[in-house]
Amino acid sequence: MQTIKCVVVGDGAVGKTCLLISYTTNKFPSEYVPTVFDNYAVTVMIGGDPYTLGLFDTAGQEDYDRLRPLSYPQTDVFLVCFSVVSPSSFENVKEKWVPEITHHCQRTPFLLVGTQIDLRDDVATVEKLAKNKQKPISAEQGEKLAKELKAVKYVECSALTQVIKKLTLYISNIL
Repeated sequence: MQTIKCVVVGDGAVGKTCLLISYTTNKFPSEYVPTVFDNYAVTVMIGGDPYTLGLFDTAGQEDYDRLRPLSYPQTDVFLVCFSVVSPSSFENVKEKWVPEITHHCQRTPFLLVGTQIDLRDDVATVEKLAKNKQKPISAEQGEKLAKELKAVKYVECSALTQVIKKLTLYISNIL
């Protein structure tokens, strides 16, 4: 069986681990535990053939900036994640994450993934952002950034509401 290596990057606490746990187990983790490095494997069907999709979860915290790139060699596709309710994580896509992956893997395609879309309409979250004169990132802003950075696709998802299965479809279309 062929293997597809997919590495997930983005700021800490944007929902990378929740996304992967929800995708691989159909369960939503109840607490936040920062990841150093973890991986998951699922079997997916692409064009009628089974593949092992290796999902590599990386630490977003700055403490791991030197360790994280060790997971990058032989990556087939990156998922560059940000939370739609964290404008700073959205900025870091352009300022940190895409420059980092393109420095280490110049020709590897990536999807831009907006996470935590279930919180975009959450009253408490929107009020908290408004206090800082901020608002959630719109789908249009995500699409625009994806085009600007030459991402293969912009996808929005929520691990909580299980709106993530389409990621496999997009990954399979890249390869």
